[in-house]
Amino acid sequence: MSKIAVVYWSSTGNTEMMAKAVAEGAKNVGCEVDLMETSGFLAEKADEYDAIAFGCPAMGAEVLEEDEFDPMFTACEDKLSGKKIALFGSYGWGDGEWMRDWEERCKKDGAVMAHEPVICQETPEDAALEACRKLGEALA
Repeated sequence: MSKIAVVYWSSTGNTEMMAKAVAEGAKNVGCEVDLMETSGFLAEKADEYDAIAFGCPAMGAEVLEEDEFDPMFTACEDKLSGKKIALFGSYGWGDGEWMRDWEERCKKDGAVMAHEPVICQETPEDAALEACRKLGEALA
């Protein structure tokens, strides 16, 4: 059985809803899943997982949350080469540029993208939550 981490940061609860759906999808196909907020994940833990899903909403001018999430993610980057990962998050404005930039950053780090990133505007509706479950299944 593979072991997956779903690591997220959420201020409004939208990305948290998405994270729970990602975890549900991975569990549905028999994976062991650890669902945790950014504050509970250290870069050293990355080696404990077969795959990691990272979730963060767009902030400011379409960037990752800068106080908690981005420092944690930056610390993980040297662990991503060859690691199977997936990305998800919500946004309130813009066109998803933060996610395209983040995906490119991960590819430059050598990460193996298990699924196309999942984004939604504001509160995730049924289609977005289903896409998150599919992301979790693909990550497994």
